[in-house]
Amino acid sequence: MILSMTGYGKASAEFRDKKITAEIKSVNSKALDLQTRIAPIYREKEMELRSMISLALERGKVDFSLYIERDDSNAAAPINRSILKSYVEQIRDIVDEYDLDEPEEHWMPTLLRLPDVLTRTEVVELTDEEWAVAREAAQQAIDHLMDFRRQEGEALQEKFNEKIANITELLAQIEPYEQARLEKIRSRIIDGLNSIPEVQVDRNRLEQEMIYYIEKLDINEEKQRLANHLRYFTETMESGHGQGKKLGFIAQEMGREINTTGSKANIAEMQNIVVRMKDELEQIKEQVLNVM
Repeated sequence: MILSMTGYGKASAEFRDKKITAEIKSVNSKALDLQTRIAPIYREKEMELRSMISLALERGKVDFSLYIERDDSNAAAPINRSILKSYVEQIRDIVDEYDLDEPEEHWMPTLLRLPDVLTRTEVVELTDEEWAVAREAAQQAIDHLMDFRRQEGEALQEKFNEKIANITELLAQIEPYEQARLEKIRSRIIDGLNSIPEVQVDRNRLEQEMIYYIEKLDINEEKQRLANHLRYFTETMESGHGQGKKLGFIAQEMGREINTTGSKANIAEMQNIVVRMKDELEQIKEQVLNVM
């Protein structure tokens, strides 16, 4: 069973007046490329979170977020009465010292805009209880992403099996043209020589040269190697996970044999089949980049 590198997971948990949310997504990459955005209170646990993610995901370009949303009912910031009182006293002292008139307008909107009048007291220390809740949310998000990867992997494997079957069928379709192709090549050479009456041909030497030339056009080895690569690709898909790079290498070897077959084809019918094989293989190469 193969796994895709594409995935998404999200999980939330409640802790007192906080809603803790973990969100993670991944796409294909040659190695693990992990970017994190973590609420300040959980920053001390970043290495633990990275370890959790790298152990589960192994490869891919990964974005992970762990953030907090607060209950709106507790969102109002308290007024710091002592600071507000100090501002009022300072303003009155200035008015008395410089013999100024007190402002006729209401002071409160101005006072509330002064520094530190509105404050929010934050608990910056992370408790074990809160971290247990946040860690579980992160683990659930990772688990959801892995479920997504497995589902995508099943779809990829089904697509690969379809393309491998198509190439295997096309490979079999080449065989009926092989003998006819060699006869056409032989006839074309002999007809060409016969069209030049003043040329004396050594028939024995001609047969030797034709055998050598036809052997150069033989594709039995390419067909055998391609069939082996097709089987190996299927076996590799079933061999566990983490096969993405190996499948990519096998696809490259398949392409080499298909290209060589096309260069030796010499007749339109075989070349048309080779083009269709290349199209099927190209779709495999595009999707194999997503395999972990």
